Formats: sequence, structure tokens, C-alpha cells
Amino acid sequence: MNSEIERRRTFAIIAHPDAGKTSLTEKLLLFGGQIQVAGAVKSNKIKKTATSDWMDIEKQRGISVTTSVMEFDYNDYKINILDTPGHQDFAEDTYRTLTAVDSVIIVVDGAKGVETQTRKLMEVCRMRNTPVIIFVNKMDREAKDPFDLLDELEEELVIHVRPLTWPIESGPRFKGVYNLYEHKLNLFQPSKQVVTEKVEVDINTEELDNQIGVPLAEKLRGELELIDGVYPEFNVDEYLKGEMAPVFFGSALNNFGVQELLDTFVEIAPSPRPTKTEEREVEPDESKFTGFVFKITANIDPNHRSCIAFCKICSGKFSRNTPYYHVRHEKTMRFSSPTQFMAQRKTTVDEAWAGDIIGLPDNGTFKIGDTLTEGEKLHFRGIPSFSPEMFKYIENADPMKQKQLAKGIDQLMDEGVAQLFVNQFNGRKIIGTVGQLQFEVIQYRLENEYNAKCRWEPISLYKACWVESDDPEELEAFKKRKYQYMAKDREGRDVFLADSNYVLQMAQMDFKHIRFHFTSEF
Repeated sequence: MNSEIERRRTFAIIAHPDAGKTSLTEKLLLFGGQIQVAGAVKSNKIKKTATSDWMDIEKQRGISVTTSVMEFDYNDYKINILDTPGHQDFAEDTYRTLTAVDSVIIVVDGAKGVETQTRKLMEVCRMRNTPVIIFVNKMDREAKDPFDLLDELEEELVIHVRPLTWPIESGPRFKGVYNLYEHKLNLFQPSKQVVTEKVEVDINTEELDNQIGVPLAEKLRGELELIDGVYPEFNVDEYLKGEMAPVFFGSALNNFGVQELLDTFVEIAPSPRPTKTEEREVEPDESKFTGFVFKITANIDPNHRSCIAFCKICSGKFSRNTPYYHVRHEKTMRFSSPTQFMAQRKTTVDEAWAGDIIGLPDNGTFKIGDTLTEGEKLHFRGIPSFSPEMFKYIENADPMKQKQLAKGIDQLMDEGVAQLFVNQFNGRKIIGTVGQLQFEVIQYRLENEYNAKCRWEPISLYKACWVESDDPEELEAFKKRKYQYMAKDREGRDVFLADSNYVLQMAQMDFKHIRFHFTSEF
């Protein structure tokens, strides 16, 4: 059993929008033999779209809207890879995904360096001590000086770095990368859709001068000496503690530097790690199965209007058709068709191990954060819903389609795309999101997946916060005074919709015994 768990590698790819996460995912699938020809995110010549961007709206806009899960075998390892959205409007989906992985690859654009979204995501990794590998992408375009990039990474991401590959020039002069981990030089031949051959050269011989010319060869030897002088030796233990990040250079689009990244990654990245629950810490090699749901997706297959719950296995072995205990419902369930993923294509599995991510068919039984066990009552924690910052009334635009709209809103809210509040004063439905783009995605998906039309009406609100109190009389008085601004969420909890920061501060001062919460975990 342990050998099965040891060979698992579960990781997420995160970055600022347009740094090249989805392109890197494509190339990893190419090396894993899962696809024969790599698709492109945006290209006029290459008609095949990226495997992980399977929703129509993703293909049209060239951005990822939802996390996709893919798994493949490479050498003796079983790799589970999660391609996350970089756009900040979908950050919540990415934060939740980080609770289900053991390590992370951060993609940085060689020309732009560290950007805002990368900083935020790194903070989440630091909170959880997740090991991080950095891939500096787009070296086939003009990029910053590699030493400047390394300084910026250390300063902005607050982590020690150590380069494991080193680029020779960038842009049109880009010649290749030298692999410091294996002491080999790999020369660059651009090819977007197939795997290229490598040339191996010993750097202390004249062969290097012949391959790249004397000036570049001298410069490379000088830079390598400098690296050994300035940066500490690479230490796997420090990497596993989340204190040091190895850095790789390359070009995901042109398939360069990706194999070095993958080879080193499977060797040093952690196999599944222990997971904290409210009751105790769960070790991956325990004999009994435990797992939690970190994401729900509706309509992966448009022909069947079904939802799928993504379940991360934390310990033991999952078997098909075995009864498992659903902790929140306090009842036993069996799954006859659990699936494994290749983005949208999925196949039925008979068994899965700790570290794997499986899809369970869901007809409304699951919520994000639900736990499955063999009978023990456990609660996994740390899957947050943030307090929304943008609000609109949602109204039905087609009276004949009331039922479809209600079902669509229900399923999309289960996914955690946004949050739904019902105003106690006038009974209208309010949708709250983290970003503007969410409203467009909801409207598009309601129309295309549920055949329902909605329209948005403006509402001016500052923040939604959950309220609770140990003093029932004070809570009643508060609800009476703020009657127009009280709403209920889907769990039936009280939510106060403050229309300005001033109003919120006054309420906190006037009602001393009421607690105001800004995430739904309390």
C-alpha cells in the first residue's frame, strides 16, 4: 500500500493571468503521453484548444475560469495536476484548490517578473507551508536579467531561491538552458507541438565554444561560478519545509525547459502529506479511507445535466461500490461510478489511493467541505468562503423559464461560484461575488447550460457579514433596527448587508455583544 502512496504527486499550477499556466499544463500532458499534440490557448494557426480549458467561455476568451484536474503516469510516478484560474475574480476557486494539493509550481513571466496575483497566492502557500517550485516562463521573448529576476523573487515572495537550470540569453538570442542539477547543457530548438531532441555538451570542453560561440561560452562559465558563490547548495529538506524554492527557466510554449522541470519535480516533490482535521491529524498511510470535497462542478458533460463533486483522498484506499459514511448527513452512501479526470474526459475507476482526486456524481448531496470516512466523525477545515465585495439583484428575464432559472442558480451556488442572499425586507434574491467577471460567467452559463435568462439590477452595498450573538434579545433588537438590511444565506444564517463602511462601524459600536464575521467559517 505504501508504495502506491509514495508514487503519488499531487500539485497545483498557480500564477498571475497570462504567465502561461495552461500552456505549461499542456506540455506536461505531452510528456506524460496523455496527448499526442499540444493545443494552444490563443493561436490562429493551431486550431486545437488547450485540454484543460474545456468550457465554451474559456475557449472564447482564452482564460481559465475553473480549476481542471488531470492525471497521468510518468516514469514510475502517478501525477495529479490541477490547472487553476489566474484571474483574481476566480481567486476563491484557486484558494480552495490549494487545500487539496501537496506542492505547488508557480509560473512567472520572464519579462514582467512577480505580479500582484502571484504575491497573494504565495501568501496562501506560506500559511500552509506548501513546498514551491518556480518556473520562469517565456524566455524565448526578451526577458529581465536572470540575476535581477532571482533577486526580485526572493524579495517579493519572501523565500530563498536556488536556480537549478540557467538560461543562455533570452528573446531571439535564446540558445538554451544549462541543467545545474544534472550538469548538462540543453540547446534550444523551437517546436510548439512535439517533443524535441536534446544535445548534451560538457561545459569544460571546446565543444561548448563550437556549439554557442566563445563569448557566450565564457559568459556562461562566469555566471555558473557566480551562482555557486552566491546561492546556497540546493537542500531538499528546506524545499519540503517551504523555506527554499528551486527555480527553472524555459519556454512552455516552445516546449523548452519543461522536461528538466518535470524530471526534477517527480524526484524531489513530496508524496501525499498528513491533513489536519478538527479532531486530529490524518496520516496518508492509515488503513481506513478518509476524504473531503473541495470543489463541485456542474455540467462537465452538457448531455447529462449532472454535478460532480471533486474529492481529495487523504488516507487509505477508496473502492468502488463500498459503503462510506457522509459525516454532515450522518448516513451511509455507495458510489457506483466514481471517475478520474482528464479535464473533461473522464473514466470510471475501481480504486484510488491517498493523494488522488476522484469525481463523485452529485445530485445535491454534497457541499464544499463535506467529509467522507469509514465511520469516524472527522471535519476537515480550512476551506473558506470569503465575504463578497460586489452585489447585484438577480431577476428572471423570461417568465416561462422560472423553474430552469431556480435550478441553475441552485447548482451554480453549490459550486461556490458566488453566494446567494435573500433580502428579508422585500424577498428579492441578491448575488454576491468577489469579482465583476463572475456576473458575466453566471449569466452566460445560465443561458447556455440551463436555457434560462437573467438580468442584473444594481444595488449599492459595501459588504455582507454574518452576525451572531449569545444575547438573543440584543440580536432581535439589531434585526428590528436594521430590518431593511437583513438577509438570509442558503444555510438560513443571518447576514447583515452594510451599505457603507461608516454604517458597519456604527453598528459594531452600538451593538457590543454581536459578533460580525467576514468569512463563512466560524
